[in-house]
Amino acid sequence: MSQTDPLKTDCSKCAALCCIALAFDKGKDFAFDKNPGEPCRNLSGHSCSIHDRLAEEGFPGCVAYDCLGAGNRVVQDVFGGRSWQTDPRLTRPMMEAFSGMREVHKRIDLLRAADTLPLDAQHDQARRDFLARLEQHRWSGAELNEFEVGLALEIDIFLHGIRKYMPEGRFAGR
Repeated sequence: MSQTDPLKTDCSKCAALCCIALAFDKGKDFAFDKNPGEPCRNLSGHSCSIHDRLAEEGFPGCVAYDCLGAGNRVVQDVFGGRSWQTDPRLTRPMMEAFSGMREVHKRIDLLRAADTLPLDAQHDQARRDFLARLEQHRWSGAELNEFEVGLALEIDIFLHGIRKYMPEGRFAGR
């Protein structure tokens, strides 16, 4: 893996995947509408041309967004540093991989948060096993595309099963 903590976002190692893959609607968080697959009009190369003034320009949603390292992990680990900008044929596969990696990283975040729960030994071992599989695996685009119908479902069932350890209202926003 290209980094120590897979959830650490490093935009310098990404290809602005959030700026092409994600959609947003004009409103309090975004100054204009953008469709998925459409590069943001503020994108210049792999950088945001208004990054230092996003909130002032009407993009507090961009300021608040964190892909949890999914973008840099896709670019560096799955695509070996290649970019959709230099090879447009990679646009769709990179967007799909980004979507899948975001789901992987959401599960990592939840499994890490579950470390604070008073799990019995069996559940804690299962949590650690899932976490190791997600963090240490070298993902391919095909595996990321299949993640949500396989391992993600298995993890979601596990997470549902450990809800009994959660105090009322805990993790409600996750």
